[in-house]
Amino acid sequence: MSKDAPQVIYLKDYMPPAYLVDTVDLHFELGEAVSTVRSRLGLRCNPDGGAGAPPLVLDGQALELVSVAMDGRQLAPDAYAVDSERLVIAAPPAACTLEIVTRLNPQENTALEGLYKSGGNFCTQCEAQGFRRITYFPDRPDVMARYSTTIVAEQARYPVLLSNGNLVESGVLDDGRHWARWQDPFPKPSYLFALVAGDLVRIEDSFTTRSGRPVALHLYVQRQNADKCEHAMRSLKQAMQWDEDVYGREYDLDVYMIVAVDDFNMGAMENKGLNIFNSKYVLARPDTATDSDYEGIEAVIGHEYFHNWTGNRITCRDWFQLSLKEGLTVFRDQEFSADMGSRAVKRINDVKRLRSAQFPEDAGPMAHPVRPESYIEISNFYTATVYEKGAEVIRMMHTLLGPAGFRQGMDLYFERHDGQAVTTEDFVKCMEDANGADLGQFRLWYSQAGTPVLEVAGSHDAAERAYTLRVRQSCPPTPGQPEKAPMHIPLALGLLDADGREIPLQLAGEAAPVGTSRVLNLRQTEESFCFVNVPSAPVPSLLRGFSAPVKLRMAYGDAELAFLLAHDTDPFSRWEAGQQLAGNLMLRLIDEHRAGRPLALDPALANAYARTLQSADLDPAFKALALTLPAESYVAELMEVVDPQAIHVVREFLRRALAEALRDDWLRAYEAHRDEGPYRIDGAAIGRRSLKNLCLGYLMSLDEPDPRARCMAQFRSAGNMTDAIGALGLLANSDSAERVEALAAFYERWRHDALVVDKWFTIQATAKLPGTLDEVKRLLQHPAFELKNPNKVRALIGAFAHGNPAHFHDAGGAGYAFVAEQVLRLDPLNPQVAARLVAALSRWRRFDAGRQALMRAQLERILAAPSLSKDVYEIIAKSLADA
Repeated sequence: MSKDAPQVIYLKDYMPPAYLVDTVDLHFELGEAVSTVRSRLGLRCNPDGGAGAPPLVLDGQALELVSVAMDGRQLAPDAYAVDSERLVIAAPPAACTLEIVTRLNPQENTALEGLYKSGGNFCTQCEAQGFRRITYFPDRPDVMARYSTTIVAEQARYPVLLSNGNLVESGVLDDGRHWARWQDPFPKPSYLFALVAGDLVRIEDSFTTRSGRPVALHLYVQRQNADKCEHAMRSLKQAMQWDEDVYGREYDLDVYMIVAVDDFNMGAMENKGLNIFNSKYVLARPDTATDSDYEGIEAVIGHEYFHNWTGNRITCRDWFQLSLKEGLTVFRDQEFSADMGSRAVKRINDVKRLRSAQFPEDAGPMAHPVRPESYIEISNFYTATVYEKGAEVIRMMHTLLGPAGFRQGMDLYFERHDGQAVTTEDFVKCMEDANGADLGQFRLWYSQAGTPVLEVAGSHDAAERAYTLRVRQSCPPTPGQPEKAPMHIPLALGLLDADGREIPLQLAGEAAPVGTSRVLNLRQTEESFCFVNVPSAPVPSLLRGFSAPVKLRMAYGDAELAFLLAHDTDPFSRWEAGQQLAGNLMLRLIDEHRAGRPLALDPALANAYARTLQSADLDPAFKALALTLPAESYVAELMEVVDPQAIHVVREFLRRALAEALRDDWLRAYEAHRDEGPYRIDGAAIGRRSLKNLCLGYLMSLDEPDPRARCMAQFRSAGNMTDAIGALGLLANSDSAERVEALAAFYERWRHDALVVDKWFTIQATAKLPGTLDEVKRLLQHPAFELKNPNKVRALIGAFAHGNPAHFHDAGGAGYAFVAEQVLRLDPLNPQVAARLVAALSRWRRFDAGRQALMRAQLERILAAPSLSKDVYEIIAKSLADA
């Protein structure tokens, strides 16, 4: 790394803060040209921060310092030092009141960190390190203070003034401005500070806690979106009830507020009492939002609410502990959504997300443990590893300790650490202490990177009526961790006899069976488990419920996989068998394609799909999942050297071949699941629409007039966005006049709805037709596209880079050059969004030599740019390390 490389921050270097802040009084004067912030900090030397009186170091970025006063006296310029990153006061007293005045320009803040404007409204985003863009402060999560905030702004333009906590005072000034003062009674870190000022309408409801205390629920949106809030409000009330029922957690303020904004780097932010949301995760109406949107809103609303206890009341000691709040809260929101809908479907979708995002991360240059050891830019570690894998680590503890034991551990965690900034170690210790358990080896899940691999083999001894499973675990090297210790892995399993019945499971030495499904605790590199009273060779059902985030390797034959798909009682394992069956066939066909031989559909797959489609005991939602071929990204992870074009050709061939082989079945199922009644968002209705649109997708792959006519008819008559967008996506992949007509009609109808237009962008960016990249380039000039809006960038450029592998990885390298160009345009505007985009180039080593050279050249091109952000620099530097 060069001498000018950004500084690396290490967990091992953590030191307690030298100074604590007990109180923070903020006064905002919001203006059209400039805004002024006056902060008043009650500071004291930390008794645990080391000997002596060290300098006071306050973080600050993109600020104009106006004045500094200590205990009422203005400090002379030579009493402090200030640069682009910090304000340093050399010799402050052991306790003092520090008053700082800063000026800033939120209107020009395209990074969307700190205080900025969105849609004419002021708002903030302070996680992870955005508060330092508002005022000088020890901007770290282990400095917790009680905040009061006064906001002054023009009343006509900004009639709504919000901040954390409870409103305690408000008034009107003589000059057309008004003010409001908010007070948060709970100490919090600076990353949870929030402010909103704007012209918004308020949707009101209420919730009564189980102790009888009323809570006002306020949802703020732009006026034209007032009719799109019902689902978000209902989801919030369900989340509040669920957290009381499952974890005994009541809300603790008088009001809970959510504000929807159009420009937001993340999905939402859990600021204490004042959640700021990307409008994508609030606004929904049947004609504008899909089933997936509705489910996403429910999950994100729940997630941010659950943070009130797992993230706010108990927060992170430092940013290396990010999964302390995020992994735990993702687990909680997953369980909430599972209880609100289909648990089986939710679990499968969560695993799909983990495999598509986190497994590749574990196998790439940015691989890191759930609790990272170092970082350059913390924003780069809001990752699938911290969130999704972190949630799987929590889920494994839930599996090992059982629901009652896990709840005991959670109760102890809340009791022991309320109001504190703590570590993942503190959380695991609560689980141990509450259950008398030893999770020493289990802690490796927090410190070791990479996806463990389980190699399993089974053998049956007919004479002894015994079945032995042999399990070997390993974990591949990752950056900085060439050697791995064995992990503590819960392996859930069952055994099926020849008729598909569950066999009672009794290990050798046990007096009696303990059920037909159980969890084995793997702790050694190699272990054997002998099951007795097994009269004939069984078919093992392994990793039930996806009991651990591992890769399972078992030499199943196609017949065994088809058997599990037909008979397994565990929904995840049943779905997984179908994925493996199709995935194995796709790998064989890829070899055939590369060899220039003709492709053919294996009758075993067609028969398995036919049985699944015709099965009366499977619900439509599960059928839709089971009958969806593995994604191209899933197959790529099964290959040593990824061949994107071959994967695409084979998957498209299989879709057409299955469509032809089961044409009548697809058509019957499509007609049987058409629902002409009012739109409903329950699990049954979602499942019917999902299966119906899947069937239409198979029929459309035939590229025949009749399916196109059905698809166009559905598009024109659709009474909800799910059916409309389902048909439009299929038409967009059809080189036909209907495609042109449908895309034009859709945009014309929804041109004034930004979130719906985002769907229109994504459909075109992920189209498989030739010329897609040229179309994406043209859409960059479309009046509805805005490079400064993260949702637009994700919908168009991000969808192409991350969701269209066949075109992004075109052998000529045009996709790589296009994405690199957009990264260079974005980085000066919004480094976080640019970093997410450049990640598409980071795994260049997984491809053939030609693509490797092309991707590496684009990474080096970006790295050579002057003034590259830390966000983008870190990803590229790690991607090119040792190249």
